[in-house]
Amino acid sequence: MKIVLTAKGEDWDAQIDPRFGRADFLFMYDEEKDEFKTIDNTDIQNAAHGAGPQTAKKLFELAPDVLITGNGPGGNAAAVIEKANLSVFTGAQNMTLKEAYSAYKDGKLTAF
Repeated sequence: MKIVLTAKGEDWDAQIDPRFGRADFLFMYDEEKDEFKTIDNTDIQNAAHGAGPQTAKKLFELAPDVLITGNGPGGNAAAVIEKANLSVFTGAQNMTLKEAYSAYKDGKLTAF
């Protein structure tokens, strides 16, 4: 299973970025291969409009099974994500990526 977490940094000890569209990084963890990679999303910071759909497009290209974030995607981004047949979990704000992943595995996050 491939899991993407919105992140403020590039490793497991980074904080979850509570924002979806303007998240600094997308951190993808492949459970089967026990590998991760980070996708820099900082270019979105200066976008006046459409940050959510642009980030959703990057997410769609990664083809994960699960997205873990803080507050969840906004309306336009949510519409794009819905087409990706992706499970979204929120409530991970104020956690590190490692803590958010554990909370997901323990069923402690909210399905979006």
